Amino acid sequence: MKETPWYQRWFGDTYLDVYPHRDLEEAEKGVSLLLSRLEPDELKGKLALDLACGAGRHLQALRNAGVPTMGLDLSHTLLREGSRRNLGSYLVQGDMLNLPFATGAFGLVTSFFTSFGYFDQEHQDLQVLFGVHRCLIQGGWLLLDFLHAQRVRDELVPYSERSLRDGKVLEHRRLIEGGRRVEKEIRVTQGGEESVFVERVRLYEPEELIHLLQQAGFEICHHLGDYDGSPPSSLSSRTLLLASRP
Repeated sequence: MKETPWYQRWFGDTYLDVYPHRDLEEAEKGVSLLLSRLEPDELKGKLALDLACGAGRHLQALRNAGVPTMGLDLSHTLLREGSRRNLGSYLVQGDMLNLPFATGAFGLVTSFFTSFGYFDQEHQDLQVLFGVHRCLIQGGWLLLDFLHAQRVRDELVPYSERSLRDGKVLEHRRLIEGGRRVEKEIRVTQGGEESVFVERVRLYEPEELIHLLQQAGFEICHHLGDYDGSPPSSLSSRTLLLASRP
């Protein structure tokens, strides 16, 4: 029997218990940076999509900034949480591997907070980018916000422990596949019961992400290293790529 992918198990109620307050301020910084790199009329009259939107903090930040945006996520639980924030009418449940939208439906697609690189095979990540390309209008934009791979390797914390309501969380982190992927095992104890979950993300170098985007037909317009707009360097905390569909 085929194993259920980790991302189908993890982003549920326990995830919300472990990470109850993702930072809206950080989301607003990312959105502000994005909009500062576009012309004022670039998105006028166009719809945006926040891909893998989770509970909708970046979706909310985009809408607060005046960008009509909808969100797509696979997790019913996270979408339910978004509905509690009055975002329900803007949310769609679906799989980023098979985007359920018409060709040319959007002027902007965003992929914030490392919601990329989850799949077992690299060609699946490329399939996502081809799907985004199809859903964008000509001249549309994609923002890919990814971790900085080498910094993750250099600063990996193998073990951490913290308290949780009625329990605790133990997190074990390691590099696997020769450093090509980072894996985190999350052990959650609540009410005397223990649950174990896993996160795995492929550690794409910036140059590899650029190559994937180009393979999917995108043109790279901006490469930044953090939400403050700083240029990329070995000390960057993020890999932020803004690409257009020519």
